[in-house]
This record gives sequence, structure tokens and C-alpha cells, in this order.
Amino acid sequence: MTTLIRKNALSYHSEGRPGKIEVVPTKPHSTQRDLSLAYSPGVAEPCLEIQAHPEDVYKYTAKGNLVAVISNGTAVLGLGDIGAEAGKPVMEGKGLLFKIFADIDVFDIEVNEKDVEKLIQTIKAISPTFGGINLEDIKAPECFEIEERLKAELDIPVMHDDQHGTAIITSAGLLNALVITGKKIEDMKIVVNGAGAAAISCTKLYVKLGARKENIVMLDSKGVLNRKRTDVNKYKAEFVTDHEIDTLEQALDGADMFLGLSVAGALKAEYLMKMAPNPIVFALANPVPEISYTEATATRPDIIMGTGRSDFPNQVNNVLGFPYVFRGALDVRARAINEEMKLAAAYALAELAKMPVPEEVNIAYNTRNLKFGSEYIIPKPSDPRLIIYVATAVARAAMETGVARKPITDWPAYEAELNKRLGLTNPLIKQIKARAQANPKRVIFAEAENYKVLKAAEIVLEEGIAIPILLGNKTIITQMIEQFDLELPNVEIIDPSKKEQLEMRQLFAEQYYKKRQRRGVNAQLALDFMSHRNFFAPSMVENGYADAMISGLTTSYPETIRPALRIIGKKKGTNRISAMYIMLTKKGPFFFADTTVNMNPTPETLVEITLQTAEAVRAFNIEPRIAMLSYSNFGSVEGNIPIKVRDAVAILHRDHPDLIVDGDMQANFAINNEMLTEHFPFSKLVGAAANTLIFPYLTAGNIAYKLIQELAGAEAIGPILMGLDKSIHVLQMGSSVNEIVNMTAIAVIDAQANEKRCAEDNK
Repeated sequence: MTTLIRKNALSYHSEGRPGKIEVVPTKPHSTQRDLSLAYSPGVAEPCLEIQAHPEDVYKYTAKGNLVAVISNGTAVLGLGDIGAEAGKPVMEGKGLLFKIFADIDVFDIEVNEKDVEKLIQTIKAISPTFGGINLEDIKAPECFEIEERLKAELDIPVMHDDQHGTAIITSAGLLNALVITGKKIEDMKIVVNGAGAAAISCTKLYVKLGARKENIVMLDSKGVLNRKRTDVNKYKAEFVTDHEIDTLEQALDGADMFLGLSVAGALKAEYLMKMAPNPIVFALANPVPEISYTEATATRPDIIMGTGRSDFPNQVNNVLGFPYVFRGALDVRARAINEEMKLAAAYALAELAKMPVPEEVNIAYNTRNLKFGSEYIIPKPSDPRLIIYVATAVARAAMETGVARKPITDWPAYEAELNKRLGLTNPLIKQIKARAQANPKRVIFAEAENYKVLKAAEIVLEEGIAIPILLGNKTIITQMIEQFDLELPNVEIIDPSKKEQLEMRQLFAEQYYKKRQRRGVNAQLALDFMSHRNFFAPSMVENGYADAMISGLTTSYPETIRPALRIIGKKKGTNRISAMYIMLTKKGPFFFADTTVNMNPTPETLVEITLQTAEAVRAFNIEPRIAMLSYSNFGSVEGNIPIKVRDAVAILHRDHPDLIVDGDMQANFAINNEMLTEHFPFSKLVGAAANTLIFPYLTAGNIAYKLIQELAGAEAIGPILMGLDKSIHVLQMGSSVNEIVNMTAIAVIDAQANEKRCAEDNK
């Protein structure tokens, strides 16, 4: 682990509110009445109902969507027995993954107990709190007994993810590898290097798929589990082989598959050469696999290979499994997670990998067309369809095997509910950053004498989002980099006021003077302006010294945007500049415009703002559903604002009939499609809520996004300027580091689009 990763990881976990998760109330709690219902005396009523009807605990409490992530810290990641408290960051991280991938709430519980019987009794005693239990990082062989006992003695889903998560994902990969190679699982010779919890669980699931035990050879750190061994526990004993072999090299002679859950470097290239044609290799030691992907594919071009790493094809990542397995189990109130449910998850993952890949996944992984084949046998974690395919398959299997207490009867409604749980926020952020990383551009940070800006520059450099150029006093910037121990090696620092920039200032000043000499600017004033960052930076972009510019953290919006408008100018064919905010909410992203530029737009200006915004929204692979807002609904109130909005809508309906846009309408009807459908069934927006809101004047848009940001805790990305000829973007005053990073990614994407447009214009 590099010094930078260590520093950033510690900072990530400690800054602001320590840790990664919190408890958030889900009911009103602002009045005395609310509190009297939430607690005494009102809370007595659901208590009595649950006493009389125990199943009502799912009706009146959070139990049905609450999972315990429980560990005693005896086998934490690759760190070993580090103790319960030291393992807590991992358990919090697991809770975060449950929430962001499947909308499952989690309490992480670290139990300082190594005695198996006492740990079992502790977990049983607290189990009434939860709808399911995820055991985590408990060492073998104790983990087997703990899970077996809890599954037998509790009536809620229990799963040790270290065992079964890997088993589910590798089973999916194996199923697809069999399709590609044409091999039959019952004929396959399988070598398993490692005999811990995950290895044994994987092997058991392969047997369920049809593998024969007599064709399986398992090794632990002492060698092959064979009849000569007298030190094999009962869990390993199930896979003791009758073959007269002792070493991994011997075991791999003619083997069809290698599963590694052991140590780096265990699989030598010469061993790999002994395997059968089209070998299947899952080398899952982390962070360094048993053999590197590069060496393995060079040694055996016919290989189908998976690792635990995200930088190579076929990543075996447990996040493909456990969130959705528990999601399906919870949604039918399953009494257990049985073998059939795990197999259903594996088959669902295998089938999903064979289907056409959504474009957002291609974009996230910087590829044009991911498709089923030797380098794509397992879906990607960013695939938005995972929750539908895997959770639904698990829920069906629970019903078919009789462990479901609340069967699903309306599957389309269930799938719609699953989609609603996550919205599009996380995929959108990932997509934005992935697109920037695919072709990073040179971005000027015009306010580099500021810690937040420098920290953001460090992050975008580390993540490959952009190539930062720092503008400001070089001495101050260098001192701050040293003071805050930032890693910005070889990053260019430019001070516009210094002598070494005189020639560039003079060039920029001459250009500016020609553009503004009839608008009160003389040659000397133009030269003076170019000592200022907000004049110098856009001039650098205009002249190709950089591709994009970020500014505005410490200066007012007009001070930042006016110089850029005068230096850069509008795109060809554009009459107006406008600005859009992306509001990242629990319901997904919403796009607000115009929020910062046009004070009181005419109907024609509203039309141009709408078209610019629609184009920007489509750039994120989202179809815009546009509501033109007012204080009236389709003529219910007369006034200048409703009339101009209706006029703009009429133009859009006439000239752009395929655009999903309607108004004038109030904001609540735009967002609540049930209300809209009930009262205005003729609207073009009936069928789904609006995701793009066009405001009738700047004051409304500006107030709206700031209220939502502060009161609802929405994250804002913006303002995203639309209509400028180059990539110039202005931060909100006081933006966080994360917001600066997000805006930098937007600036890079904008610069990419400008580069493409220029290339097409020059053809």
C-alpha cells in the first residue's frame, strides 16, 4: 500500500463524522405529537400488536430490512486475527455496500468472543432485532460450526459471506467458462489450492453444480489432502482424495480448472503449462493473485482467467452476490438462505453475463462493447441490472423451496420496487468519473492557493480524471503542498503575475484588447487584467495551453463568469449561455436549469435553455423528461410567468415533438406522477416523473437548488455551463473537495466533447 493510499484511507475514515455509516430517522420527529407517537405513550400500541401477533414485527419495525454484520475479528481481510475493534472499519464498509447496492440497512456488531459456543449464544440472543445475519471475517474451522448451528437454530437468513459469496460468484464464472470451452462439469478435473472457508464452500457448490468429488483435489498449506494425512479436520476430510499425489504440480497435470484461495505466486507458469487445453483459472489471492493475469495469459493464450482484481477481466467480487442474495431473502421473509437460493444467484449472474451490456457499463470500463466471451464471463459490479436479476432469482428460489413466509405475487411490481430503491445516483457519478478517466484533459485550477483546490487536484491526479495545472503564487502553493503533505509530483504551477509569464500575458492582452476595445478596454487595462487568474486562465484555454478551467471557490459568480464569457464566447449557432445543476437525491439525479445565468428569460430563451439542458442530460445516457415549472398547472392561473412558460412549451411541442416536455406545471405535480396522472392525464409526462426541471426565471431556480442542497442533503454538481465554446466551469462559493472533484470530471467530459466537435468541424 502506497503512502498516499494509506494517508487518504485514514483521512477518508476520520474526517468529518468518523466512520462510514449512521442511523437516520424514517418517520417525522419534529413535533411533540410525532415524539409521542414514536415513543411514549404511542409506541405501546405496536408493542401490544407484536405481542399478540409476532409476525407483525415486520409490519411495525425496521426488522424486515435490517441485517446484522457480525464478526469477532479473527480473520479480517488479509490481516488475520486483529481483534473485534480493529475489524470494525471492515464491518462498517460491508454495511455501506449493503446500503448502496441493495438498500439494506445494517448494524455492524463486533463481538469480542472467540469461544464458539459463547459466540453462538450471543448471536442467538440478539437475533430478534434483525431480518438477517451476515457473518463476516470469522476464521475457519470455527466459522463452519457457527454458521451451521445458527442456520439450524434461527428462523432468519444466516450467511457467512466469506464462504458463500465467493462460491456464488465463481460458480457463475465456471458455468459460463463451461459454455465457452464446451467442457462438461461432471468430467472436469478440478484443483483447489486452499482449504479455508471460501475454498470449501466453493467446492461444495461446484459439487451441487455436478462436479464429481473423485475429480477434485484440494490442497492446504501442507500439501494435498490425501489418505496419508492424519491432520485433516472434519471439514477438510470431505475432500480427501484417493489419488497418489502430494504436490500442486502433480495435481495440475491434466487439470481442467485451478481455483486459488491461497497465497501470491503459488501457481507457477510451468505448472500452468501442464493443465488441459482451455484451462479455467480463478486465482483469487488478494491483493496479489497466485499467478499474475499477464503471466498467465502469456503462458497459456487459451486460458479463461479470473482474479480478485478490478484492473483485469473477470473480477470475482463478492459485491455481485451478498447484497442481492439478502435483498431477495428479506423481501420474501425467508427462514434461511439455502443451497438452492445460492445456486439461483449463481445461475442468474451467469445468464446476465450473456446478455447485451448496458452502455453505462461500457462507459464505466472504457470499452465500446463488452460482450460474453473469455474476458467477460462475470457481470461487472456497476451493472444496474444486478439487483433485478439476482434478487428476483433468489426470491423465487426461496418460494420454490418453501422457506418464504411472504411470497411475491406481482413480479413486475417487485422489479419496479427494486429499481426504485437505488435510483441512478451512484451509476451516474461512476459514469461521469469513468468517462473522464478514459481521456483525461489538462484542467487549470485558477484558485490553487487554497487547500480544498489542492486536495481536489491531488485526487483527480491520483484517480486519472485530469491533468491539473495550478494557477497562483508558486511559493505559497509549494509551501501548502508541503504543509498538508499533498502528493502533486511534476504538476505545473503558473503564476500569471510573474515576469516569466510576461510574453504570454502580452499575447492574451492583445487578443482581449481586440475583442473589447470598443467596450471600454484600452491596451494597458487589458494587460493589467491578464495578471488576474480569472482572465489569465480562460485565455490559456482559448489558446490551447489547457483544455478546461475550474474557478469560483473564493470569488463571486459574476467575477468568475464575466471574463470567461468575454474571452471564450459562445458556441457557433448558440444565442444564449445557460447553466444546469445536477442534484443527486435519494430518488436519483434531477437536472435543474437555468440556475445562474439568465435573469428573466423570454419564451424563446426558455426554449433554448430547455434544448441545451436536454442535450446535456442525454450526454449522461439519461432520457430527459422535462417539466417547465410555474406557479400554475396548465393555465389554472393567469399571469406573465405562466403565459411565457406555456408559450415556450407550445414552441417545443411544435418544433420538437419527440421531446418529452410539458408545462406549465407546479413542481409537486412534476415530481409526483400519481398526482399528475390523476389530475392531468393528457400530459406528455404521464408514465414517469420528470427528471429535468426548467425554471421560469433565475431567482426560482437558484433558490430551489440551494434549498434542496441544504434542507434535503442533496449533493449538487454544478453549475454546468452550457453554450460556451470551451470548457469553462464555475464552482459554488465554498464547494467541498468532493464537489470540486465532481466538477473537474464534468469539465473534462465537456472538453472531450469540444475536442470531438472541433475534429468533426475540421473534416
